[in-house]
Amino acid sequence: MLHDNIAINEQGHLTFAGQDTVALAKTYGTPLYLLDENRIRARMRLYKNEMKACFGGESGPLFAGKSICFKGMYRIAKEEGIGIDVVSPGELYTAKSAGFPMEKAFFHGNNKTDADIAFAMEAGVGTFVSDSKEELDQIDRTAKEKGIVQNVLLRLSPGIDPHTFAAVNTGKVDSKFGFAIATGQAEEAVAHALSLSNVKLLGFHCHIGSQIFESKPFCDAADVMMRFIANMSKRFHTPFPVLNLGGGFGVKYVESDPELDFASVIRAIAIHVRTLSDTLSVPMPCIFMEPGRSIVADAGMTLYTVGTTKTITGYKNYVSVDGGMPDNPRYALYGSKYTFYVANKANETADFECTIAGRCCESGDLLGENVLLPRPVRGDILATAVTGAYNYAMASNYNRLPRPALVRLFDGKHELAVRRETYEDLIRLDL
Repeated sequence: MLHDNIAINEQGHLTFAGQDTVALAKTYGTPLYLLDENRIRARMRLYKNEMKACFGGESGPLFAGKSICFKGMYRIAKEEGIGIDVVSPGELYTAKSAGFPMEKAFFHGNNKTDADIAFAMEAGVGTFVSDSKEELDQIDRTAKEKGIVQNVLLRLSPGIDPHTFAAVNTGKVDSKFGFAIATGQAEEAVAHALSLSNVKLLGFHCHIGSQIFESKPFCDAADVMMRFIANMSKRFHTPFPVLNLGGGFGVKYVESDPELDFASVIRAIAIHVRTLSDTLSVPMPCIFMEPGRSIVADAGMTLYTVGTTKTITGYKNYVSVDGGMPDNPRYALYGSKYTFYVANKANETADFECTIAGRCCESGDLLGENVLLPRPVRGDILATAVTGAYNYAMASNYNRLPRPALVRLFDGKHELAVRRETYEDLIRLDL
């Protein structure tokens, strides 16, 4: 099986986190998101412990809520003692509603509105990650009105290409995110931030992309960022004690993907940053990273019920399910590959090649192509593995479909974490 939390039981059913997925589908209905909470906690602890041991000080992970956001995730993050990365007032509100300590929240976004900034300060957000001069000025004005000095990191573009899909490559010079180092704009932003009375510039942030399966791109980014810290410290006679290297660690979605040893990559990055610190005579900064996908992706699975199996003679086979792009838009958006199982036939031979189609009135509503399965029939349960990240988070009501329920699996138990939307929910805001 693709990951060690997926198996087959004596009934020939697919299990996830040790629980029978066919039974879960019967209990909660489909489409259905499943989340392996024990795996999430274990991955958070790995990041927390390795980063503390390797980088020292207050270094640690910040869970990237854009990968999956609901109150239960922030309760877990709070209990595991890690920080969070939020990118909108909605994510911030969800975290605060869950009782997460806001001083451990880092607020991102390339276009925070005046209302966003005021809302975040009222909530007590610990650190803003600022993306523009206009935003810095508004943070300063709002902080002055509230009689506080706001901690800030500047988001920089280090010009690193991690060789991932262009839509998830955010560290290049030509990006909507951050101040470019190569153009001199980052240095100008530092000077401006230091001139503001109600802003405290702690350091810098970068994020180079996603689905990165090696340490080198992170080390390359650290080269650029640490040299920038050294130059700015010398020019402005000011220490910059925080460096956030962002997220982007890759996750195995299909058998051809590599399996990343997260601990080894963290150690390699730490050795590199410590060497740079010594070489550049810069104090070792507090290092943050922002794992999201790598914490939750393989902790997720989605279950569907098969409706039709259609063969177009001489062309291809289509298997249609009761979900699709509204609950998982990643194949339609990015061509993202997934691994599929027929949960009630998990020990049967997968020799039926097909395209997995969703139920929307949209020809692009597909979940996968050239997929090998045991031949599905109406009523079978189809499972999609590794759907913990950017599935529930990106779900929509396209075609006016209610979003699925989300069930957390923990210690051999299961419990509803997010209820299924109803038709009444769909019209709740209509006038």
